[in-house]
Amino acid sequence: MSRHVSNIVVAVTGASGAMYARRLLQLLAGGEARLHVHLIISPHGEKLLADELGVRDATPEALIGAPARRFTRHPYDDVGAEPASGSFPTVGMVVCPCSSNTLGAIASGLGDNLITRAAQVTLKERRRLVLVHRETPLSEIDLRNMLRITRAGGIICPAEPAFYMMPRTIDDLVDSVVGRVLDLFHLPHELHTRWAGGTTSWNLPGRKTASR
Repeated sequence: MSRHVSNIVVAVTGASGAMYARRLLQLLAGGEARLHVHLIISPHGEKLLADELGVRDATPEALIGAPARRFTRHPYDDVGAEPASGSFPTVGMVVCPCSSNTLGAIASGLGDNLITRAAQVTLKERRRLVLVHRETPLSEIDLRNMLRITRAGGIICPAEPAFYMMPRTIDDLVDSVVGRVLDLFHLPHELHTRWAGGTTSWNLPGRKTASR
């Protein structure tokens, strides 16, 4: 008997941080959790992928470096696609990266494209919605929008890498954020991202131990 495959919705918008999106998709599509990834990319998200990753055709091969059987991309303006319906079962949705524009649209309850509609459905069905906000500084409007989403049941997970793990590379910083996102969905991973009470799993010879 085959194991059940669950669905997760991933949206990419126009805030800088395409590397976060690519790494998250790599781990979701190829991870042990047997998830089917339903990807939605905004027009500004498409420009982001082209500008920051050189990806102009967001196929699984271009995004994650390999074919993916459990990977479906939906058109941004198709509000009749599966993620737009509450009857379509998912474990939740993550917007990574999430622009302030998308943050505001979701906080206002808009559903005029598939990203905002899928987020609207995720909240009303009491499923996990994680917004990886990646803009700074924050205005009062941004803060109020974050509060509205939090009160509605969503989670704001800013793209803020942790430095207590003594990262050496940009990839380490990216993994710090993506690992937190996976943890929020209780998904297994082998990223070295968790605080270990004074020592880190990245403490290699010659490296200073993180301290507080």
